[in-house]
Amino acid sequence: MPLAPPILLTSSVIAHDTGVALTDTEERLRLTIECVGEWLQIDPQLQIVICDGSGYDFSAPLRDRFPNAAIECLHFHNDITAVQRYGRGHGEGEIVRHALAHSHFIAQARCFAKCSAKLWVSNFHACLAEWNGRLAFKGVFLDVFSPLRRTTLAYIDTRFYMASVEAYQRYLSDAHLRIDKEKGYGLEECFRDTILAQGLNGLLLRTPPVIAGVGGGIGRHYRNSLKRVLKERLRNWLVQRNKRHAPLFIRPQAAAD
Repeated sequence: MPLAPPILLTSSVIAHDTGVALTDTEERLRLTIECVGEWLQIDPQLQIVICDGSGYDFSAPLRDRFPNAAIECLHFHNDITAVQRYGRGHGEGEIVRHALAHSHFIAQARCFAKCSAKLWVSNFHACLAEWNGRLAFKGVFLDVFSPLRRTTLAYIDTRFYMASVEAYQRYLSDAHLRIDKEKGYGLEECFRDTILAQGLNGLLLRTPPVIAGVGGGIGRHYRNSLKRVLKERLRNWLVQRNKRHAPLFIRPQAAAD
């Protein structure tokens, strides 16, 4: 299995995007600290980078809660006006930019696994086994089970993905600047169109990440029933057998190289 890249948790304790459901600062703080603990339960040896775009410094609370963990805390003040205008996807893009410019862990590893704060990936090691050292995402497809409609790539799930610094900076570091909130064109669609326009292949995970925790946008826990997990696996398996979309997926030997 490849070495785990540093986990980059993109955080905004203060919700600058007024459209999110979870706005309580104390609750957002509590859930973010909780998610760090969940990641360390998955693998105590993980390096974790938490970058907060609302200026909150996690150093003291995380040092007290997890004294033996390898955690790097970064913080800065995002452009509030831009986040309110373009949405949290814009803020997230700026947080990743800041982390790549200032994180020692990421600079040393030259790659990272991004996850939105308050969330974790229950089957992280299964996803890690497919890590190709370049880019790894979950693609969300429509009409997979329809016999009458063509299956299409709707968007890239940006809650969790893995990327090398080189590939991210080459292809995706400016993606959030193309967000059009009024037209419903978010970061997920920006990532999709960048990938398709660049003709990038071999970057979708065959195993769908099982994402747990509380989504700040929806304000509630994600439900990962066995039925839902199995349906997602079936959906992904069917898309991989689709000749049109099969090249988008990471080949088994690529993850092992």
